[in-house]
Amino acid sequence: MTKTIKTGAMHIAIAGNIGSGKTTLAGLLSKHYNWEAHYEDVDENPYLNDFYEDMQRWSFNLQIFFLNSRLNQIVKIRQSGRTVIQDRTIYEDAFIFAPNLHAMGLMSTRDFDNYFTLFNLMTSLIQPPDLLVYLRASVPTLVHQIQKRGREYENSIRLDYLKRLNERYEAWIESYKLGKILIIDVDNLNFTEVREDLSHVISKIDAQIHGLF
Repeated sequence: MTKTIKTGAMHIAIAGNIGSGKTTLAGLLSKHYNWEAHYEDVDENPYLNDFYEDMQRWSFNLQIFFLNSRLNQIVKIRQSGRTVIQDRTIYEDAFIFAPNLHAMGLMSTRDFDNYFTLFNLMTSLIQPPDLLVYLRASVPTLVHQIQKRGREYENSIRLDYLKRLNERYEAWIESYKLGKILIIDVDNLNFTEVREDLSHVISKIDAQIHGLF
């Protein structure tokens, strides 16, 4: 049954590694709660295919595109006056993806410093999500999900790349102090096909939401 939250508008964000189920869960929660969903600009991203072909050449361009896209999303979310669920946050780019590219030698220190200065300026002007939902998944789960959806440009993603991202996600989540956070372990959940699993996630989110009122 669809529920509409009558109280003040909220910004709910879903964070998680590639293949953790963010987009799927955002859609399911949007339908359940009658929330507006804001998704990543994956299909409209002009740099993504080039990035996976040559990460060193296109890493900075890609990260700037994501930064710009997510800032626009956040401004629209706060202006809308509606409760919105967002697929991936502006923080993940800055604390996980960009530093990982820098550490792997795929983004220069000059570009990384430039990127992070811009990120700090942008985030000083916005509010963080009212609730962050983090989908924790092991590398085998991520690989299974990535293969299942069959995006061509994701075929070249390496296991060590996913593992490094997971390590950075865990470090970021451990230090996250910007607001409420809910961690959901998705290794043993199939909220796409198993109704009880989705209900389990919804009950956890309900408990967090009511604490925001």
